[in-house]
Amino acid sequence: MTDTAAPEAYETLLWEVSDDGILTLTLNRPEALNAFTVTMARELEHAFRRVNGDDSVAAVVVTGAGRAFCAGMDLSRAGNVFGLDESLSPTLEDMRERLDSPEIAEGVRDTGGRVALAIFDCTKPVIAAINGPAVGIGATMTLPMDVRLASTAARIGFVFGKIGIVPEACSSWFLPRLVGVSRALEWTYAADILSPADALEGGLVRTVVEPEALLGTAYELARRFVVGKSRVGTALTRQMMWRNAAQPHPLEAHRVDSLAMWVTSVGDGKEGVAAFKEKRAAEFTSAASTDLPGWVPWN
Repeated sequence: MTDTAAPEAYETLLWEVSDDGILTLTLNRPEALNAFTVTMARELEHAFRRVNGDDSVAAVVVTGAGRAFCAGMDLSRAGNVFGLDESLSPTLEDMRERLDSPEIAEGVRDTGGRVALAIFDCTKPVIAAINGPAVGIGATMTLPMDVRLASTAARIGFVFGKIGIVPEACSSWFLPRLVGVSRALEWTYAADILSPADALEGGLVRTVVEPEALLGTAYELARRFVVGKSRVGTALTRQMMWRNAAQPHPLEAHRVDSLAMWVTSVGDGKEGVAAFKEKRAAEFTSAASTDLPGWVPWN
């Protein structure tokens, strides 16, 4: 799929933007419990890259069509079910130096990881509305999202050990940050299916609600994130939290904080301060697609 593809051209996703700028991105293979395919991976990666340039989108809610969120990788594919090229003999050097070469990009790189990295790079808040079973990549794709909400029908499993593979989609980076190393290891070693209560107790999900309340709860939260907020300020905040949390020293966060404060203080911050003084609602005008400073993202 090229960068010019329209949302309606997606085979495995539904794209719907509300009047208040909330994009509902629905995994749409209900007959297969929204099982993950190489096509879905490419379309999710494309969709999240597209979001950054679409100013009609203020926030993203991801959910599944039918009774599942995502039942994991579709194991019915002929050959290597993960879409990997078994004729290659990749090395760590290849992954360091040739990551984006066609051979490595298409034949070795984990498709779930490419999706996770696209979500990580997103400049809009992202909420997972886990409506049903979410196992394997169905669970790990939610980790780079900002908040996870679960219905009482959800079941979440990091089940890789049961089929002899390892956690993917950059989950060895994300999961310990969300729930701690010990719990992340317990969940991935045991490969059990977690109930909504288990996921809530472990800090993986924010809230558990009845199925009929799930999307409404997600939309209400999304509106709290974006209504009356600066688009540039929100984009910078998202990237600062995810990236700076992994820095080895707070000085590195200070460097970025300082630049971001300068940028926002001479932009939407002027309107925000004026609105506060005049006791009125602020009218922010920045666009994340065009007004983010050129140093975003930073290493």
